[in-house]
Amino acid sequence: MQESSLKGLYLKELRDIYDAEKQITKALPKMAKAAHSPELKEALKEHLEVTKGQINRLEEIFGILDEKPKSRPCAGMKGIIEEGSEFLKSDKRASDENLMDAAIIGAAQRVEHYEIAVYGTLRTYAEQLGNDRIAKLLEQTKQEEADVDRKLSSISEELLSASPAMGEEKEEQAGGQESNGRKRAGRSQANAEHGRARARR
Repeated sequence: MQESSLKGLYLKELRDIYDAEKQITKALPKMAKAAHSPELKEALKEHLEVTKGQINRLEEIFGILDEKPKSRPCAGMKGIIEEGSEFLKSDKRASDENLMDAAIIGAAQRVEHYEIAVYGTLRTYAEQLGNDRIAKLLEQTKQEEADVDRKLSSISEELLSASPAMGEEKEEQAGGQESNGRKRAGRSQANAEHGRARARR
C-alpha cells in the first residue's frame, strides 16, 4: 500500500515536470531573443536543446514504467515563467543592457532552481521504489540543470561587473565611505582638542 501510494505521487510529479519542461521550451526562445549578450543568447539556445533532450529522457522513463507520457498542468512553472514574462515586457526599454541581461538570468535561474528541486525529489522517489536505472536518468538531468545554473551565475557576474550602473554605485559607495572617513577624522580631532583643553585646566 505504501509503495502504491508513493508510486502514485511519483507519477504525478513526473507528469508535472513533463509539462514544466514543455513550458520551458516555449519560454527559452523568447528569453534568448530579449537578451543582449551574445554569450547569454548562446547559453539559452544551448539550454533549449538540453531541455529537449530532457523531455526525451522523461519519455524514456515513462516507457520504463509502462506508462504513457502524459502531462499534468504545472502551475508552479507557469507562475515562474509568467513572472519572468512580465518583467521582460515592463523593462524591455531599460537603458543598461547588462542589468537587463542579469535580470533575464535571474528569471532563468528561478526556473533552474525549481527543476533542481523537483528532479532531486524524483530521484529519491525512484531510489525508494527500487528503480535504480530511472534514478540515474533523473540524477543526470539534475546535474545538467545544476551545470546550467553555474554557467548562468558566471555570465551574470561578468555582466554586472561591466555594468555602468554598478560602476556608478561603487563610486557612490566610495564617496560615502570617504565622507564618513572625514567625519570620523573630524570627530577624532575635536575630541583630541577637547582633551587637551581639559588637561590645561
